[in-house]
Amino acid sequence: MTSASELRSGKGDRDENFPVASWIIHPRHRALILAYYNFVRTADDIADHATLPPDQKLAYLDLLEAELLGKGDTQPEAVSLRRALAERDMAPRHALDVLIAFRMDVTKLRYETWDEVIHYCRYSAMPVGRFMLDVHGESTSTWAASDALCAGLQINNHLQDCGKDYRELNRVYLPRDALAAHGATVEQLGLAQSPPAMLACLQSLAARNEALLGEGRSLAAEIRDFRLGVDVSVIQAYADRIVRLLKVRDPLRERVHLNKFELLAFSLAGIIGEVGRRAIHRKAISRPGTAHDA
Repeated sequence: MTSASELRSGKGDRDENFPVASWIIHPRHRALILAYYNFVRTADDIADHATLPPDQKLAYLDLLEAELLGKGDTQPEAVSLRRALAERDMAPRHALDVLIAFRMDVTKLRYETWDEVIHYCRYSAMPVGRFMLDVHGESTSTWAASDALCAGLQINNHLQDCGKDYRELNRVYLPRDALAAHGATVEQLGLAQSPPAMLACLQSLAARNEALLGEGRSLAAEIRDFRLGVDVSVIQAYADRIVRLLKVRDPLRERVHLNKFELLAFSLAGIIGEVGRRAIHRKAISRPGTAHDA
C-alpha cells in the first residue's frame, strides 16, 4: 500500500488553531511533539482527501494505527512517532484517540446536538492538549481545563471553516438542533453570505463557545512548566480573539482568522501576561508572611 504521507489532501497551507510545535516549547520536547503533529496531520489529510473512497480512507487509518502499535514499518509517520514515544516510555493513547475522530470524519457528516460535537472534540482536540501535558510531565488534574480549551479551539475552527467544510467535504459540524432553533438550513452554508437566520445561529454558537473557552482559562496557571504555561497563555489569547470575531462577523462572507500583525500582538500579550503572572506569584509565595508583617 502507498505511504499515507503521499496522499496529500491538496489543502495547501492551512490555518492552525493548534500550534503544538511552538518555538516557545523547550527544544528537548520538540522532536516528539513534531512526530505527533506529523502523524496527526497525515491522518487528517487521509480523512479529508478529496477523491479517496471512504473504505480506502478507513484502510489507511487502520494501517497507521497498526504500525503505530508495531505491526509494520511502511508508514514513516507512524514509525517515527512509535519510536519517539518509546524513547520517552510513553503510551500511544493520545494518537490512537485522534484516529477515532478521523474515522468519524469519514463516516459521520452531520451532528445533531452540541453534546455530539463535544463528543467529537473528545477525540479530535482534547487528546492534543493531553498529549502536550503528558510530554511535560504535568498532572492529569490539568486535563479538565485543557479539554475545555482544546474543544473551544476546535469549535472555533468549525465555525471559521463552516462554509468550506460543507462545500468541499459535505461535512457539517453545526448541530442540527441549533440550526433548527434559528430557522437556518444546512444548504445555506453553500451561500456566499449568511442569511439572517444562519448568522444568528453561527453567532449564538460562538457565544456558547466563548463560555467553553472561559472554562479553560485557568489552564496556564495550573501548569508547572514555565514554557508550556506561556505557550498555553498565547494560545488562549488567540482563541479569545477569534471567538470575539466570530460573534460579530459572518464566516461565509468574511475571513475570520488572525493576520500576521494580530498573531504577533496577541503572542506578545500572552507572553507578557503569563510571565508577569508567574513573577508576581513567585514573589508572593516567597514572602508568605508579608500580609501580616505590619
